[in-house]
Amino acid sequence: MSRHESVVPVLGPWSLSTSKSFWEGFAPASLSAHGDAEQLRSAFAVEGDWRRAEVVVTQHGSTARIAVTGDGDLDAATEQTCRFLSLDVDAREWPSVGRRDPVIADAQERLPGLRPCGFHSPYEAAAWSVLSQRIRIVQAARLRDDLVRSHGDDGAFPAPQVLRELDLDLPGRKAEYLHAVAGAALEGRLSGAALRSVDPDEAVKAVQEIKGLGPFAAELVVIRGANAPDALLAHEGRLADEVAERYGPTHTLVEVSEMWRPFRTWASVHLRILREQRTHEIGGRPSG
Repeated sequence: MSRHESVVPVLGPWSLSTSKSFWEGFAPASLSAHGDAEQLRSAFAVEGDWRRAEVVVTQHGSTARIAVTGDGDLDAATEQTCRFLSLDVDAREWPSVGRRDPVIADAQERLPGLRPCGFHSPYEAAAWSVLSQRIRIVQAARLRDDLVRSHGDDGAFPAPQVLRELDLDLPGRKAEYLHAVAGAALEGRLSGAALRSVDPDEAVKAVQEIKGLGPFAAELVVIRGANAPDALLAHEGRLADEVAERYGPTHTLVEVSEMWRPFRTWASVHLRILREQRTHEIGGRPSG
């Protein structure tokens, strides 16, 4: 097993601890909770050769120290880590979005240094989309955990060549759709780099060509899988509700989001997190 370590400059605001808390709290395919708040550790299948890699990320000022171990392409593993942690995004102009939009300025202040963290890959995001269709999130998470435990590689989600051959007993057509997702990944149709290289709307259309992935799932794959920084969740009702509440009922998500370019994803994630936090606070208050 080889080890590769690199120091990556991070352009613009970044807090590893804030970003790590977001991933652990909101991603179904969450980070393992190893290490303290200043260290991120995770295992994943590396796009391309699909071998397992384990990564440890620490923050040192405006740089990220990324140490990856594994038997595959560790340069690709490092690039993939930067993508799913949004470390490859030049965010020096992100504060200017707050200067244009007081609502986002408030969100930036409440979530200092947050960079949206995605799934390890579009492949994993697509698999989650299939698993979570028409069932409760907790049930989908249990299905995913079973897959990782029974067929994964020491904590990493099963590689597509493994998933494609599994005879799975799953609700509905989930097994069929997972096989289609695995095949698409092996064909390169779920490449994170490729999906990030084109207009997000075009990427969403391309993902919808994969059996079992509709508009909502395709958006998740592009926005949370490829971690595109400037895309819009057109099929996310909760985000539209938050915009109506924050900006007023006469303002639409599409209209407001023009102020967020080129960080529409980032602004959307900030608002979604604050909405979730507020919902939990209200739900947790004692009655009377």
